[in-house]
Amino acid sequence: MTTTAPEASVDPDPSWRGSVRSRLVPPMPQPAWAGWVAAVAVALFAGALRLIGLGRPGQIYFDETYYAKNGLSMWVFGYEHETLERADAMLERGNDQIWSGGADFVVHPPLAKWLIAAGDQVWGLLPGTAEVEPEGWRLASAVVGALSVLLLVRIAQRMTRSWLLGSAAGLIMALDGLHFTLSRIAMVDIFLTFFILAGFGCLVVDRDRTRARLADKAEQGVQAVNWLGVRWWRIGAGLFLGMAVGCKWSALFYVAAFGLLTVAWDYGARRSTGHDRTAVRWFVFDAVPAFFQTVGVAAVTYLATWTGWLATSGGYGRGWGAAHMPAWLEGAPGLVQAPVNGLRSLAYYHQQMYSFHSGLSKPHDYASQPWEWPIMRTPVAFYYDDQPSTCGRPDCSTAVLSIGTPAVWWLGIAAVVVMLGWWLTYRDWRAGAVLLGVAAGWLPWFAYPDRTMFVFYALPMLPFLVLALVLALGLVLGAGETRPEYSPWARVAGGVVFGVVLLLVVANFAYLYPVLSGETITYDAWAQRMWFDTWIYGNGGGD
Repeated sequence: MTTTAPEASVDPDPSWRGSVRSRLVPPMPQPAWAGWVAAVAVALFAGALRLIGLGRPGQIYFDETYYAKNGLSMWVFGYEHETLERADAMLERGNDQIWSGGADFVVHPPLAKWLIAAGDQVWGLLPGTAEVEPEGWRLASAVVGALSVLLLVRIAQRMTRSWLLGSAAGLIMALDGLHFTLSRIAMVDIFLTFFILAGFGCLVVDRDRTRARLADKAEQGVQAVNWLGVRWWRIGAGLFLGMAVGCKWSALFYVAAFGLLTVAWDYGARRSTGHDRTAVRWFVFDAVPAFFQTVGVAAVTYLATWTGWLATSGGYGRGWGAAHMPAWLEGAPGLVQAPVNGLRSLAYYHQQMYSFHSGLSKPHDYASQPWEWPIMRTPVAFYYDDQPSTCGRPDCSTAVLSIGTPAVWWLGIAAVVVMLGWWLTYRDWRAGAVLLGVAAGWLPWFAYPDRTMFVFYALPMLPFLVLALVLALGLVLGAGETRPEYSPWARVAGGVVFGVVLLLVVANFAYLYPVLSGETITYDAWAQRMWFDTWIYGNGGGD
């Protein structure tokens, strides 16, 4: 006598099984190594673009005044330390003895600063280099920027089942000015974006793997499945999203959004296989575990990013717990008091950080509102200097303008509209995913109209804007897993549109490159690239 496992029921009619696999897991293009070659090639191009001239300008500029010094102090002390007033000039001369006072109050978590510090250390090991040089404190940003391009290529390949569209996605992001400038400065936003993208990529792989398991069960005649096994890729997503929060709290928007996204994908997969009691199985075996695998893992990971602060005694507010010990804890053993007081001190520190962020409303010429970000109305002048003789003319300019390539962002707006129509019409999961990615990086900021914000806050939404653009191009081209069946002439027309868009992006980036990379050019050449007054003066006027 044989019995069926309690979590499954067997379907006696096998006629539906083949169509289920084709819907759940369309095959990836073969051979697999070709996709990796394309991804690595595009990432190497992006890396070279970011590393060439990485030392320009040869001084601390914009928010490097915080993060270059914070990174070094993390390596020396394990926490952020106060510095001398002349610390910027000392670092620019290679002098790293910049410390004064004690712990410094900072308002962003520590992980990105640890990575900046690691770049310093790696650079200092190279022949002919010193630990404290502009290239050193920017190295990690450049490497992570290139790796984010690699990730995007692989994610786009998996979402579209097309090497062409995947490579195009990586190329477009490699040539975006906002991504480029933030890959060449010691700031936290490029690390935030990388970890958000890595978390999303893990969920996309988890989606494929989970659906493949369901398809395998369908081929075996099992129509209803309970537990789908250990979801390692979803756990990986929780890990990366926790790291993203460990760079900047705005990643919390993505933790919430992606947590809902992955369980929605699970529900859709179970419905596609015609499961009995779909809602119950989904809630018990997918939704509840998903909370712990994403939010739970992210929370533990985030706490781990504070290890340096917890393991030392000199960090800002580190002794608050011991100084304000409640009566119930006073009689506890020291092995209990120490970690509990450490966590209480960390909670107190977080209260102060939140108070700072919620009350931040300081005027700035280059501050902007979220509605301005997609149209690139008010970029941020990271650096500008007049150099009267170095370009062979009496009037020269050196600038780093942090601005997204208009061809990417303006076409991306149109692509988002196309994705909205595609999702409303066909409920395509890819359109829904990129719309959610754009929304999570943009819409929450509208809730803080009085807060001081800048255009580079939009960087985490860029990969999803690029995915929207290549998915729209895929619809025009008829490439990858798209619905339309096109005639040969329609495919030719789609190929022309595809080529024109890529050429626009390349030409636009090449034109702006001198004012993105800190090259010294004539004042007239600089002025020609300032298309609007807000690109020069921001919101600070200029009359």
